[in-house]
This record gives sequence, C-alpha cells and structure tokens, in this order.
Amino acid sequence: MTEQEIEYDVFSSACPSRPVLEDVTGRWGALALGALAHGPLRFNELRRQVDGVSQKMLAQSLQALERDGLVLRDVQSTFPLKVEYSLTPTGAVLAGKLLDLIGYLTTNMPAILTAQSDYDEAHAD
Repeated sequence: MTEQEIEYDVFSSACPSRPVLEDVTGRWGALALGALAHGPLRFNELRRQVDGVSQKMLAQSLQALERDGLVLRDVQSTFPLKVEYSLTPTGAVLAGKLLDLIGYLTTNMPAILTAQSDYDEAHAD
C-alpha cells in the first residue's frame, strides 16, 4: 500500500495525524498559527501578539509546527541575525480554518459565558 492509499483516522491511537492535531490545537500552536495568518513575524513580534506565552513554549510550538510543515523558519544572515516565521501553503489553509473557529468563539462568548455560569450554579456544592 502506498502512502497515498493509507487511510488516516485521527480517532485511532496509532494514526500519525494525532500528534499533528495536538500541535495545531494546543493553546500556543493555534494562537501562533492564527497570528501568522496575517503575515510573517519575527519571534519577538509573534511573542508580543500571543500574549502570555513564554519564550520556551513559543519556541517549542514553532519547532513542532515547522516539523509538521505548517510554519517556515527563515534565518537571514544579517547582523544581527534576523529570524522570521511565516506559514507554508498548508499552514495558511489551516490558519484560515482556525481563524474561523476563533471568530466563532469570539462572537458566541456571551452565550458560552452564560452556559458556564448556569452550569456552575447547577453544580455548586
């Protein structure tokens, strides 16, 4: 069976798409992809946009997304050294879908907050 004939099933624990899904849907991976959807950014620019992420977590997330073929790391041999991150074509498509999800959540936050409050009241000890 060739690679193109393999059926991938993210619900199967052995599927290689599982770790990629974790990279993409983790808090920092999703936010980094969303931020890069607006264009290339240097590391510190990206870190400022993704408020709350540590340098270590952002670096790990970007490295995983680069390995997955979703992010490009461009090292420019200038002085000082300049490193810029951007999306691959696959990453750009995925980032668009994530931005749709983020937009949906943002728009529906009043209903979500009400549901959370109702749940908390119903389950208070």
